[in-house]
Amino acid sequence: MTTLCFDFGNTRLKAAVFIKGALQEEITLQDDTTETIQSLLDQYKPTKTILSSVILHNIEIEDLLAKQSSFHKLSADTKTNFTIAVGKKETIGADRLALVAAASAQFSGKNTLIVGLGSCITYNFINQYNQFLGGSISPGLDMRFKAMHDYTAKLPLIEADWNFPLIGYDTKSNLQSGVIMGIACEIEGIIEKYSAKYGNFNVVLTGGNSLYFASQLKKKIFADANFLFKGLYALSELNN
Repeated sequence: MTTLCFDFGNTRLKAAVFIKGALQEEITLQDDTTETIQSLLDQYKPTKTILSSVILHNIEIEDLLAKQSSFHKLSADTKTNFTIAVGKKETIGADRLALVAAASAQFSGKNTLIVGLGSCITYNFINQYNQFLGGSISPGLDMRFKAMHDYTAKLPLIEADWNFPLIGYDTKSNLQSGVIMGIACEIEGIIEKYSAKYGNFNVVLTGGNSLYFASQLKKKIFADANFLFKGLYALSELNN
């Protein structure tokens, strides 16, 4: 049985192929046209599909997916494998729901902090009672570089280069150190705050740059770039 999981984020449109519960392939989509989605349906012939979207995507693809598979769109009406202790479900991003669903499936009965490194950095905490308590959101890697360029007269727009010095020696290396080291210190500091309140708990780092940042942190981290997709698969099984 094949399941196609779609993750439409602010930076990238991606899909993952699961066969009998095992992740087989991750795909980056060029766009969200019906032609692109139809080509995936023709190639993989999924029994089930699920869509997590935080953008204004092409609405026509929802009808297409529903006609050719058992389709579910992640929303406030989605049945979850966890409870939400505070706030309103309709205000929580679909990507965050998927991350927490993955933690509930993989670390049932344990306190877990999931750090999602995307356009924004999200901190998502689920406790040992399977309650999503919320967390926090801060600017992501590219957003920080872009903000310093957009809101100053002379700072250049640069991309991440992981081979940067602690002490910058020119404008570019100063920006690299400030943004990348700043994010690493932020993550470590927030983990310490949670540790002071909850003691021992799991930390999952996910997103495209998760492996790099995990290597910079002192605490034992589970780094899984595909954690969100695993949550989408779990929610697909629950709702389809």
